[in-house]
Amino acid sequence: MVVPTPVTAVSAPPVEVVGPAVPGAAEILTPEALAFLAELHRRFAGRRADLLAERQERRRRLAEGGSLGFLPETAHIREDRDWRVPAPAPGLEDRRVEITGPTDRKMTINALNSGAKVWLADLEDANTPHLANVVGGQVNLRDAIRRTITFTAPEGKRYALHDGELATIVVRPRGWHLTEKHLRVGGEAMVGGLVDFGLYAFHNAHELVRRGVGPYFYLAKLESHREARLWNDVFTFTEQHLGLARGTIRATVLIETITAAFEMEEILFELREHAAGLNAGRWDYIFSVIKNFRTRPDFVLPDRADVTMTVPFMRAYTELLVRTCHRRGAHAIGGMSAFIPSKDPERDALVDATVREDKRREALAGFDGSWVAHPGMVAAVREVFDEVLGFMPHQIGRQREDVTVTPGELLDVAATPGAVTAAGLRTNVAVALRYLEAWLGGRGAVGIFGLMEDAATAEICRSQVWQWIHHGTRLEDGRTVTRELARQVLEEETAILLGEADDVARADRIAQAADLFTEVALGEDYPTFLTIPAYARRVD
Repeated sequence: MVVPTPVTAVSAPPVEVVGPAVPGAAEILTPEALAFLAELHRRFAGRRADLLAERQERRRRLAEGGSLGFLPETAHIREDRDWRVPAPAPGLEDRRVEITGPTDRKMTINALNSGAKVWLADLEDANTPHLANVVGGQVNLRDAIRRTITFTAPEGKRYALHDGELATIVVRPRGWHLTEKHLRVGGEAMVGGLVDFGLYAFHNAHELVRRGVGPYFYLAKLESHREARLWNDVFTFTEQHLGLARGTIRATVLIETITAAFEMEEILFELREHAAGLNAGRWDYIFSVIKNFRTRPDFVLPDRADVTMTVPFMRAYTELLVRTCHRRGAHAIGGMSAFIPSKDPERDALVDATVREDKRREALAGFDGSWVAHPGMVAAVREVFDEVLGFMPHQIGRQREDVTVTPGELLDVAATPGAVTAAGLRTNVAVALRYLEAWLGGRGAVGIFGLMEDAATAEICRSQVWQWIHHGTRLEDGRTVTRELARQVLEEETAILLGEADDVARADRIAQAADLFTEVALGEDYPTFLTIPAYARRVD
C-alpha cells in the first residue's frame, strides 16, 4: 500500500489544537496530517477570504436593487459546445438514489447498508462542528472505508457492514464560510472545509484508490465559478502532493445558491477533470433566494410548504441544471426528500405516494438520481428511477435541448402561489427552535414533525420570519407579522419545548436556542448564516 508522503514544507506554520480532549484525536490529528492542513491553509486561506469579501459585496449590490444575469465575460465557455467533463468515475456511474446523513457511527453503517448507490457523508449541514464530531466523523469514515466499523447501541443491538454492495462514499466538507476554531495557525482559525477535506484525503485517499473508488466530494454553498476554481486548485495540489493521478478526486457541486444558478456551466468548466455533476440543493436554494433579496418586497415568499419544486422559479432552476449537466456529460442529481417513515400506516402510505410523485417528476425531467434522508425511503426512490432508467446507469444522453431558461424566469419569485399563514409562521418558529436546540446538543440532522431537518431548513425558517417582519407581511387571517407577534409565538413554542425537557442541561439548551433564534430572526441585522454566531458563541 502506498502511504501519503509526509508534508515537510518549512513554509507551513505549526497547527495549534485547542479545545477539549476527544476520542480519536491522536489517530486523526497526527503531526503529518496537521502539517498537510497547515500547507493547505497557507496556500489557499487568503484566496478564500477574498472570495468571501466578493460575496458580501454582491449581496450589498443585490440588496440595493441590483440583479443577476448570465456573465458576459464567460459567454465563450457557454457557447463552446465541444468541452465535456470526464466520464463518470468508478462507483459513480449509477447514482439513481443517494442517501444523506451525518457521520456518526450508527448512521455510517446504516447508510452504507441502505441499498442506496451513494452515501453523502455530511460534515456540513447535518453535522454540528463540536470537535468530537469533527474528529469522530473522520474516525468513522476511516473505519468504514476499511470495512472494520461496528457499533453496539446502548440497548445491546450490534451494527456492522453487510457483505454485499455498499454505497459509494461522497464526503461533503463544510462550505467556504465556516471556520474550524479548534485548529489554529498563527492564532487564526483554519478554514473548516479545508480541514474536513484535508483530513479525509490525507488518511484515506490511497486506501480508496486501492479499493477502486474515490476520493469523492460534494461541494456546498458555492456562489460563483471562482469559488469552484479555488476548490479545483485545492484538488490539483492535493493530487500532486499525495502522489495521486490527475483527476482521481471528483466533486459534485450543490447548486444551492441563486448566484451559482447563473454560473452552472462555468462551475463545471472550472472543475474540469475533477467534475462529476451538479445537484439541485432545493432547501439551501430557497434560503439563498430569501437571503440575497430579503430587502425586496417582490421576493417575499409564502409559507415554506407552498414553495414546491413545481413553482416557476424552482422549475426553471432545475430544468436548467439538467440541461447544463447533460450538455457537458455530467450527472444531474435531484433534490432532497426530507420525509421519514413513522409508525402510522396511513401517514406512511401518504408519504410514500408523495415521495414517489416527486421523484417520478425528477426522473421524467431527466435527473439521473435523487436524494433521501432516511434508509426507509431508499426502496421507493430506487423503484421510481428503475422504472424510468431501466438498465441504463443514467440518462446523460438525454440532452434536454427543449429547455431554454432566461434570467427573468430564474428570478420570477413573485409568481410563486400560496399564502403567508399563522400556521406557517408558527411552524417556522417551532422547527427552527427545535433544530437549534438539537444542534447545540451536537445533532445536526433531526427528525421534526415527520421531516428530517438540517441547517438548510432551519435557515429557511428563520429567514422567512425575518423577511416577513421586515416587510410587514400580512397573514391570511389579516394580522401583520411584527417582531412582537413573532416573539409571542417564540415564547409559546419555547414553553412547549421546555415542558418536554427532562433534565437541566436540555432546558439550558432550549433557552440558548430561543436566544439564538431571537438574534438571527428577530433582530434588525441579518446574519448571513445562523451557524456562524451559533458556532462562535455556543460551541466549545
